[in-house]
Amino acid sequence: MRSRLTAQRLHNTCQHLLILVGMSILLAMPAWLLAGPVGVLWVFGLVMLTLYLGGRIPARLVLARSGAGALHRHQAPQLYRVMELLYRCAGITQPPWLFYVPSADLNAFAVGDARDGGIAITEGLLHNLPLRQLAGVLAHEVSHLRHGDTRVMSMAATMTRLTVWGAMLVQLALIALLPMVMAGEIRMPWLELLAVGLAPLASSLLQLALSRNREFTADLEAAALTRDPKALAEALSLLEQRNGIWLTTLFGRRQLPGWLRYLQTHPPTGERIQRLMALAERQGPRPPSGRPYRPREPLVEARPERRGHRYWLGRRP
Repeated sequence: MRSRLTAQRLHNTCQHLLILVGMSILLAMPAWLLAGPVGVLWVFGLVMLTLYLGGRIPARLVLARSGAGALHRHQAPQLYRVMELLYRCAGITQPPWLFYVPSADLNAFAVGDARDGGIAITEGLLHNLPLRQLAGVLAHEVSHLRHGDTRVMSMAATMTRLTVWGAMLVQLALIALLPMVMAGEIRMPWLELLAVGLAPLASSLLQLALSRNREFTADLEAAALTRDPKALAEALSLLEQRNGIWLTTLFGRRQLPGWLRYLQTHPPTGERIQRLMALAERQGPRPPSGRPYRPREPLVEARPERRGHRYWLGRRP
């Protein structure tokens, strides 16, 4: 399992770097046409400034603005015990923070990074997932915090937005120069204009590809943290059954169009489950329940759990 994880990590990292390089080239094209090398320096400086300012916003404030309330330790002791184990395995020294979203949707998301981050979980997720599967989902989000995926995606979104704005400015400049072009005073750079016109679409597709890449990586890291890839695979299967219904209704069939995957922020769930189950097969049999936790054993043992169980005590936040 370890060798397969290492190979997948290397593959995903190379994809990640290539996607960022591609987005950088697309962003540089309109900046170069507008202001030459100075424009390229200015636009990348603006990206870094946006990333720095975005990192200064506390994760708790972002989660609070999204409608999530703090889930305190005394309200969810089991979840906090799992989070402490995950943080310890991930090498995160900050105390864990959990947030609660009063929604029937089955969802969880992370905001921030390893220095200042939090994880929000919905009421639907707490009601429908046993603790072992919930630990896999939390490990997936902890991986996002560990690798700063929120910051990476924020940078990618900024690069795409600036690419769109740059392409619009090039088009406006072309309109202003149209009389000179018609008079034959300047040459129309058709090839460059075509590349700039397609740059926003290409940057958006690369941004979606980057998101899918980070999701694959988070799945692998979650399997490494919990030593239980099957738990996350089972959780993803349940999430697909609940959250994938609207896509089936939209297209009128269970088999969705192949091109749709390029417009999604997450990889196909079936492919994610297949990768996790392949890791589970190489992991070997699980140790018997009741033994103390050791580094190579699953983080949460499988045991019968009642559906609809609440993982917090006391009043809701």
